[in-house]
Amino acid sequence: MSLKTVQFPRPSAGDFYNTARKRVHEYFKEKGISKHANASMVFKTIAMLSIYFVPYFLMVTGVFTNIWLIYACWALMGFGMAGIGLSIMHDANHGAYSKNRQINTIIGQVIWFVGGSSVNWKIQHNVLHHSFTNVDHMDEDLESIPILRFSPHKKHMKIQKYQFIYAWFFYGLMTIMWATVKDFNQLNRYKKKDLIKTQKKSYARLLSELIIVKSIYYVLFLVIPLIFVPLAWWQIVLGFLAMHWIAGFILAAIFQPAHVTPDASFPLPDDQGNMENKWAIHQLMTTMNFAPKSRLFSWYVGGLNYQVEHHLFPNICHIHYKRISDIVKKTAEEFNLPYYSQPTFLGALKAHNALLKQLGKA
Repeated sequence: MSLKTVQFPRPSAGDFYNTARKRVHEYFKEKGISKHANASMVFKTIAMLSIYFVPYFLMVTGVFTNIWLIYACWALMGFGMAGIGLSIMHDANHGAYSKNRQINTIIGQVIWFVGGSSVNWKIQHNVLHHSFTNVDHMDEDLESIPILRFSPHKKHMKIQKYQFIYAWFFYGLMTIMWATVKDFNQLNRYKKKDLIKTQKKSYARLLSELIIVKSIYYVLFLVIPLIFVPLAWWQIVLGFLAMHWIAGFILAAIFQPAHVTPDASFPLPDDQGNMENKWAIHQLMTTMNFAPKSRLFSWYVGGLNYQVEHHLFPNICHIHYKRISDIVKKTAEEFNLPYYSQPTFLGALKAHNALLKQLGKA
């Protein structure tokens, strides 16, 4: 399957999506506010960057020399890394941070400082995941190592009987895989699938950028600590890996319960590549919110506990999701459509784990 062969029915005037979009547009017009970032978003940007970079400078400048304080810095950087991905980079690379495209591009490149590639991320997340959520062979968020099964359409293995236990360890390896081999593998795969053209850059240029950016990243966050932090080399490497495991675990714990959950469906196109539901309805049927009343939690995870709103309006800054969620929910109810939401984050994690257990059975 390819982008051209899988098609959703066209929306029509007065359908769910057009109605919801009109109401959301009217909300911003009536309030006289921008759908992009505001002062609170700028404050959050500074806060998340500080959580990541301040501990780094405290280590490499010798302010902290105690091993446990240094490990605390690495751990805090893990939370900062996840926060940058969830709250800053994510909005910018969706074009939601600012109405100025150049500003979005510049802020989106902060992913370089956490070991990732903005181009690969845009293809995997914006082009594939948001367009074809939970569609096997199209949504790469369903792809993982063979012993993890996130879709009922994936091949079953006996060891997957225990994936509800061991999956959580492998979730922590997410960002270290990005920082090492995944970006290079993705770039080659996207070249073969002719997806690079969606980013209007050549393969050679992207490969060169990737090599340069990865080199700078490792110099900054591994080589410099190895030189200046007064610990054994293996203790530095251990801290570096711990930072990545914490960040990877947090990111997976936020994104996985939003789609890999018992309520969500995993639809397939017919033989002609046609999907049954319109794109917006497809998003409602494959996506779940969680912990909508937890303001501090929502602040840290970049509003991504409102995944339904994010998938329907990815070009709106996440600081507005809570407000527009009432509009989306009410509209879905009017059209007799599902609006999945778990009251708590723990409930969402339990639901995700329940599906892991279910998918692990033959």
